[in-house]
Amino acid sequence: MPPRGRRPARGPRERRELDAKAAKLAAFDLLARKSWSARELTSRLKRRGAPDEIARAVVAELCSRGYVDDVSFARFWAESRARARRVGSRRLRQELLQKGIARDVAAAAIAAAFEEAPEALRCLEAGRRRLPALLRAGRARAAPRLRDYLVRRGYPLAEVMRTVAALTETRPDGDAPSD
Repeated sequence: MPPRGRRPARGPRERRELDAKAAKLAAFDLLARKSWSARELTSRLKRRGAPDEIARAVVAELCSRGYVDDVSFARFWAESRARARRVGSRRLRQELLQKGIARDVAAAAIAAAFEEAPEALRCLEAGRRRLPALLRAGRARAAPRLRDYLVRRGYPLAEVMRTVAALTETRPDGDAPSD
């Protein structure tokens, strides 16, 4: 008997091929949990056992009915990531392209994400939030670490350099440094 709380190990699951009806049910199951781009949903259906042509047909039908919409998905993704995760335009573009969103759709979604608050302002906010922790680790290394952090977040390099210069020339409370 296996130890309490553990499940017995299972072997590899049998892979059964999904027909059109089962693929559609699987697609609705996936869409009930979260929003997907058309390419991601097609890939997920194939992973669940739908043949390529059935997966594409199901996703095409869902697109025509409005259940899958890459334009609204891209706008939602870009806005939520830019606002909540403080991600810059470079990273958003990369993520959307990986999800199968067309370049022009991704560019429009990214532009819309930064309409309310410009990217420069969001970069500055992200830098301000991160800087105190970096200063505790040592003032001399704070500027390069802040630069690296903001670049990893996906902000354009020119904006990162302006933000780092603005934040490290003055203390976070706004006073000039005393040398």
